[in-house]
Amino acid sequence: MGSEIERKFLCSPAAELLRGGTAIWQGYLTIGDDAETRLRRAGERFLLTTKRGEGMVRGEWEVEVTADQFDALWPATEGLRLTKVRYDVPMDAGECIVDVYDGRLSGLRVAEVEFDSVAAAEAFEAPDWFGAEVTGIAQYANRRLATVTAAEVAELAEGS
Repeated sequence: MGSEIERKFLCSPAAELLRGGTAIWQGYLTIGDDAETRLRRAGERFLLTTKRGEGMVRGEWEVEVTADQFDALWPATEGLRLTKVRYDVPMDAGECIVDVYDGRLSGLRVAEVEFDSVAAAEAFEAPDWFGAEVTGIAQYANRRLATVTAAEVAELAEGS
């Protein structure tokens, strides 16, 4: 089993930080209480990922699939999808990405920072452009964002 150690924040990054983003189409094949399996197209990469757990440390298994496999599975994600543009943002403390959501989630911006250890994650001090921390808050999990209604979106974006 692989794992990811990650903290998540609402954010309002300066425009100069957001260069060269990658469009992402993400859909969920299964969403359970403690696990999810998602299908993702990120640029020309196609990935099938299962995650287990909640909070800062989660189990993660990921395999690359072909474009044909992606196309065959994509219809099964109907109603459980989101789209966003992902930006890599240089940061000394860890790998930082900023997701700028579009479609019905337009206006929501989330920064995720991945760490090599729990100690590094706990010692992390967020920069000024980070807002409220939403690590482990279910309503900001991508699996939840894939299912929110238009009425719920404004409430989520208000925190950013």
